[in-house]
Amino acid sequence: MPKEPTSAVQDYLKAIHSLGGADHRVSPADIATRLAVRAPSVTGMLKRLAEAGWIAYEARAGAQLTPAGLAEARRVIRRHRLVELFLTQVLGLDWSEVDAEAEALEHAISPRLEQAIAAHLGEPLEDPHGHQIPTSDGQITPRDLRRLSDCREGDRVLIREVQDDDPARLRRWSEQGLTPGADVLIRHYQALDDIFELEVAGKTIRLGSEGLYGIRGELKAAG
Repeated sequence: MPKEPTSAVQDYLKAIHSLGGADHRVSPADIATRLAVRAPSVTGMLKRLAEAGWIAYEARAGAQLTPAGLAEARRVIRRHRLVELFLTQVLGLDWSEVDAEAEALEHAISPRLEQAIAAHLGEPLEDPHGHQIPTSDGQITPRDLRRLSDCREGDRVLIREVQDDDPARLRRWSEQGLTPGADVLIRHYQALDDIFELEVAGKTIRLGSEGLYGIRGELKAAG
């Protein structure tokens, strides 16, 4: 069993998990991009993570979480998302403010405090941005989601989650009604200019793919 991880180790495990490292190997280059660090630093850390038993790693194939690494990644993810929800629901912070705060607090929360927060919130299933909160034993129910920017004219989509690391983008989505639970109809897509015309809560919104980047949802049946 690996020893108790440092904050840096936890950040790496979270990054690998977010890139799909629970199911397949992910490249050092993608990890470097996700963490905004230099590639040589990533290579060195991945070797140490492999030696400690958190990941399986081969230079050309990439890194994949071991069972121990997966459990630790989801433990930290659970705490991060519980903190985000606590900050919005209990302390009244805007959903655009809580990701950075949760990044700092997730490493400091004890198992007892985690349990107390979860109980106070009623064992929630999702954070303010629609991301699933792992259960206390690390389970996440798979969901079949697609990016809103990959949808086309006539598609109706139920937004389930949005990327949470850009406060300005989150504020704009909130103003436009592009939030988890919103029903979106793709009325028109102008390929030449890459402009989507969306209907949300009776309003018409026009955005390009970049403006929709990070929004994911479930494609609803026609009719």
